[in-house]
Amino acid sequence: MSEATDQFSEREALLFHSEGRPGKIEIIASKPMATQRDLALAYSPGVAVPVKAIHEDPATAYDYTAKGNLVAVISNGTAILGLGNLGALASKPVMEGKAVLFKRFADVDSIDIELKTEDVDRFIDAVELMEPSFGGINLEDIKSPECFIIEQTLRERMNIPVFHDDQHGTAIICAAGLINACLLTKRKLSEVKVVVNGAGAAAIACTELMKAMGVAHDNVIMCDRTGVIYQGRDDVNQWQSAHAAATDRRTLTEALHGADVFLGLSAAGALKPEMVKDMAPSPIIFAMANPEPEIRPELAKAARPDAIVATGRSDYPNQVNNVIGFPFIFRGALDVRATGINDEMKIAAANAIAELARQRVPEEVALAYGTQHSFGPEYIIPAPFDPRLMELVPSAVAKAAMDSGVATRPILDMDAYRQQLRARLNPTTSVLTMAYEGARAHPKRVLFAEGEEEVVLRAAIAFKEGGYGIPVLVGRDDVYDQLRALGVANPEEYEVHNSRTSEMVPQMVDFLYERLQRRGFLKRDCERMINQDRNTFGAVLLQLGVADAMITGITRTYAQAFRGIRRVIDPVGGKVPFGIHLLVGQSHTVFMADTTINERPSAEELADIAERTAAVARRMGHEPRVAFLSYSTFGNPEGQWIDNVRDGVAALDKRQVSFEYEGEMAPDVALNPRQMANFPFARLSGPANVLVMPGLQSANISAKLLRELGGDDVIGPMLIGMEKPVQIAPMTSTANELVTLAVLAAGGMVG
Repeated sequence: MSEATDQFSEREALLFHSEGRPGKIEIIASKPMATQRDLALAYSPGVAVPVKAIHEDPATAYDYTAKGNLVAVISNGTAILGLGNLGALASKPVMEGKAVLFKRFADVDSIDIELKTEDVDRFIDAVELMEPSFGGINLEDIKSPECFIIEQTLRERMNIPVFHDDQHGTAIICAAGLINACLLTKRKLSEVKVVVNGAGAAAIACTELMKAMGVAHDNVIMCDRTGVIYQGRDDVNQWQSAHAAATDRRTLTEALHGADVFLGLSAAGALKPEMVKDMAPSPIIFAMANPEPEIRPELAKAARPDAIVATGRSDYPNQVNNVIGFPFIFRGALDVRATGINDEMKIAAANAIAELARQRVPEEVALAYGTQHSFGPEYIIPAPFDPRLMELVPSAVAKAAMDSGVATRPILDMDAYRQQLRARLNPTTSVLTMAYEGARAHPKRVLFAEGEEEVVLRAAIAFKEGGYGIPVLVGRDDVYDQLRALGVANPEEYEVHNSRTSEMVPQMVDFLYERLQRRGFLKRDCERMINQDRNTFGAVLLQLGVADAMITGITRTYAQAFRGIRRVIDPVGGKVPFGIHLLVGQSHTVFMADTTINERPSAEELADIAERTAAVARRMGHEPRVAFLSYSTFGNPEGQWIDNVRDGVAALDKRQVSFEYEGEMAPDVALNPRQMANFPFARLSGPANVLVMPGLQSANISAKLLRELGGDDVIGPMLIGMEKPVQIAPMTSTANELVTLAVLAAGGMVG
C-alpha cells in the first residue's frame, strides 16, 4: 500500500475525484464572456488582430496568448508513481494532479496530455509538434532508459524548457539537502565520498547534478541490484556506464565502508544498520525509496546517533519532496522566457532551497507545524509549504537563466519581480496545508458529535487514516456497522460514546446540572439533554477532557447547534464569541466577521471582533487591513445605523492596535483601490482583507451569497472565542471540509 492510501480509504479517494465535476481541473476564461461584444473581441472578428501581430512577430505570442504561463504535463504511463507501466489513460489522474500542483504552488497554468505510445520516436514527434502551444514541457512517469532519450532529444529540438521531473526534481531537492548536511558536518562537496544505491532515472540525475556542483567523479560509486557499477562491467546501459567507478569494491556493503553519503533511490530495506555503522563519522543518509525507505530513520539513528537522515516521507523530518522544486523552477524559467532549463538553473534552485532552510522559520509556518523549526540535523530541507519558496526559488532560477544566456526576456528589476512573485500566491493556502502537517506531527483527539451521519463518519475515517489525530465519535450501537460498511476493516479501533450505555452519564448530568441549576433548568432537564442531544452530550465530554476539540453542525442549523454548545461552554474572558468566513482566492484571502452570532454588536464588541479577526489573519500569514463596513462611506449617505460602526473605529483608536483599520465604508471602497482613491485621507494602504460587518443580517446574507455565487473557495464559518476548541460546520459540508475544520480546531489555528 502506498503512503497516500495509508492516509485515507480508497473509497474516499475515489469520491474526491468523482464528486461534482469529475477530475481535478477545468478551463476558465480569463476575460469577460458575458456579452456579444466580449465574444466578438475574444473570437471573430477581434481575434484577427493578435493573429496578424503574432505572424509578424512570433515573440508577441507571449503577450497576446496564454503560452507564456502554460506548461504541458506529458506522460505515456510507463512508470506511474510506484505502480509501474499501467498505460497512458491510467496516468491521467496523476497528470491532472501535477497540473493542480503547478497552479497551487506557482500560479502556473498547465494541461495534462497522455500519449498512447511506448514508441520513443512517435512520443518525441508528438511532443515536438506541440511547441507553439506551450511555454514549457514537464515530462512525467516515463520509464528508464527511454526517458533519457526522450528528454535529451526534445531539449535539442525544442526552444522551450523541457524538464523530466522524476529525474531532476528529486536531484535538485536532494542536492539542497546535501549542501546543508555537508555544512553541518563541516564537509566540502569536493571531498565527500558518495554511494548511490539505484541506477534509474532519478539516481542518474542526482549523480550528474552532484558532480556538476563539485562532487569529485572519483568519489562517487553507483550500485544497482547486482552491485557496484564498475569500469568494465558489461551489463549496464550507456547512461549507467557513464558513472562506472574505478574500484575493486563489488557490493553495496563494500562500497559503503568509510563513505560519507548514502543516496538511496532503490528499494525498501536496502540499507542495513550494520552498513550504517561502517560509514564515516556523522554519516549523511538520503533514503528516498517510497513509500518505504531504504532504512527507517529510527533504525539509522539507533545504529549511528550522529547520522543526518532524509527520506521521501512526510511523517519524518527532512522530506525530499519534488513540490519544493518543479513549480518554482518553471515559474522562473517562464518569467524570463527561457529556451531551456540548464545545470546552472538547477544548481541555483538547489542553493536557494538550501539557503531557505538556514533562514529563520516564519511564525505562520512554525504555528502551523506546532513546533519551531530551525536549521540543524532535523531540518536541512525547508518545509514543503513554506510560502517563501515562491519568492526565492523562481528569482534564483530566473537570474541563473539570464546569467547563463538562455533567457530571452531578462528581468531588469529583481526586487520588483520578487514582489510580483509574493503577490501571485495566497499565503493562506500554504498555512492551511501546513496545518495538516502540524496535525500529523502533534495529533489530537477530536470529537465528532454527529457520528451516525455518513459524511461525518467519512470525515472521521479520513482524519484517522490521515494521521491527523484520534476521532472520538458520538453515536448509537450501529456506528460500528456503518464504519464496516464504509470499508473500515477494524471498526472496533474507533472510540464511540453512546449516551444510552456510557458509564460517564451520571457524572455528565451532575456537571451540567451544576452549570444550569440557577438558569431555570431542573435536573431531569439536564438528564434529558445528556441522553437526547448529541451536541450537549459531546460538549460535556469535551469539558470533561475526553477530547481536545469538537466538530458538529451537520444535522441542525448553526443557531440551534450554538445554543446547545453555549449551555455547556463559556466564551473566553467574557467577550462575545463570533464567526469568521474565509474567502480564499488564488492570490488573496478576505476574512469576514461576524457572520454567525451577534445580531447587532455594540461599538466595543465590533472593536473586539476586529482585533481578534486581525489576529487570525496574522496567524494565516496576512498583515491585517481592517475595514468596518457599512452602507455609508464616511457619512454619505447619512443614516441611523452607522453610529455603532463609527464608535467601533473610535474604540480601536483608543486601543492603539498594531494593524491598519478604517471605516465606516462601503464594500466597494474597502476592496477597490480606484474607489478608495476618492478618499485620500483613508488610512488603509491597500484593499482591506478583514471585513468587520455591521450586523448579523448583512453579514450572514453576504457570506452565504458568496459561498453559493462567488468565485472564491469559502472556508467556515469558524467559531472564535470559546473556552474550548469547538467548530460548527455548515449543514452542507463535505467530509473534506469537516476534516479541515477538525485540523484547524485541534491545531489552535482558530478558536
